[in-house]
Amino acid sequence: MGRRTPRSAAKRLPTAADGVVHDTTWAGDACSAVGSAVLLLALLLTVDAGAGTLSDARAALWAALALLLFAVLWPAEVSVGPGRLVVRGLLRRTAIRTDRLVSVRTLAGVAQRLVLRDADGNRAEIDPQVLVDNPAMWHVLRADFRTSNGLGTVLGGETALRQVEARLDGETARTVFRLSGLE
Repeated sequence: MGRRTPRSAAKRLPTAADGVVHDTTWAGDACSAVGSAVLLLALLLTVDAGAGTLSDARAALWAALALLLFAVLWPAEVSVGPGRLVVRGLLRRTAIRTDRLVSVRTLAGVAQRLVLRDADGNRAEIDPQVLVDNPAMWHVLRADFRTSNGLGTVLGGETALRQVEARLDGETARTVFRLSGLE
């Protein structure tokens, strides 16, 4: 007899009925953000107390610094379903129609971002690594891009998607080599 999935976990898994795919790495990244902030706060308070300079004002300053680190590290939760991409950040939620995409482009910088715009003027930014880590999410997004392209709404984006696809293919090849012992 197979293992039973708890009800709370069953809501997070993709089902054939809704076709929504959730980021499988989000929970781990969220735990890392919390852990890093708590560790920084504990370290700062310990060092300050050890030096004998800890006061209420300094403790509040360290707590604010740890809170800032938490806000910076908090990952966006991405979910993709047929015709829809939803990005939930710490303070805001963005949804776009992926079956009516107008453009897809890459923003280079410290953290590379994939920027998607739909025909309604909505815009969403995601880390391309989310798609590399979640191939099912990539396949839904790619199919919706083809739908948009067929409707003639796409003005650009094939190059950006090819870059993500190349990263996904490279990661898949590395995984196959690692599992087969050829790496």
